[in-house]
Amino acid sequence: MVHSLRSYLLITCGGFIQGIGMALFLFPHSIPSGGAGGLAVLLNYWVNIPFSFALWLVNFSMLVAAIYWLGNASAIGTMYGITITSLSVHLFSFELYRPYDNVWIDLVIGSIILGIGVGILLRQGVSNGGMGVLALIIANVRDIAPGKPLFFLNGSIFIVTGSIIAWPIVIQALISQWLSTKMVDVIFRLRTMLLFEQPIQGWRKKSVKR
Repeated sequence: MVHSLRSYLLITCGGFIQGIGMALFLFPHSIPSGGAGGLAVLLNYWVNIPFSFALWLVNFSMLVAAIYWLGNASAIGTMYGITITSLSVHLFSFELYRPYDNVWIDLVIGSIILGIGVGILLRQGVSNGGMGVLALIIANVRDIAPGKPLFFLNGSIFIVTGSIIAWPIVIQALISQWLSTKMVDVIFRLRTMLLFEQPIQGWRKKSVKR
C-alpha cells in the first residue's frame, strides 16, 4: 500500500509537470508535445475543441486499444496520469501564466519540462498516453529505454500536423521531441533515487511470457 501511494504520488507529479510543459510553453505556439498532443492540436485547429479535453479524448481512445499489453494496474495508472495531465493543461491554459513569448525559448524550456514529466510517468511503469503506450510496449519487449521508439512514433504525427497547420511546426516539434525524449531517457534510467524503485506492476509482468 505504501509503495502504491508513493507511485501514485509520483504519477500525479509527472502528469502535472507534463501538463505545465504543454500548456505554458508548447501549445501556445501550436507545437505538438507528441502523437496525442499533435492530434489534440489538430482537433483544436479543426473543430475548436479545448486542448485539455482533446488531449484526454485522444489519450483515452488509444489507451483502451492497448489495455491488454499494459495490464489492468498499469492501464489504471496511465488513465490517472492522463487525467492529471489534462487537468494541468486546463489549469494553465490562460494568458496570465505565460512568462515568455519567444517560440525557441518556450520550445527548449517546455521540452525539458515535458521530458521530466513523461520520464517520471514511464519510470513508474505507466504510459503518458498516446504514442507513449506503444513506446512503453516496445521498451518492455525489447528491453530498451522508451525514448527512441517514442521519438520515431511521434515523428509521423508531426509530419501530418505540419502539413495541415504550418511546416515550420514539424522542425520545432522534432527538436522538441528530441530534447524531451533525451530527458525521458535520463529520468527513466535513474536507479539511485529510491522513490523511483517501486513502479506499478502490470506491464512488466508481461515480459515473463516472452
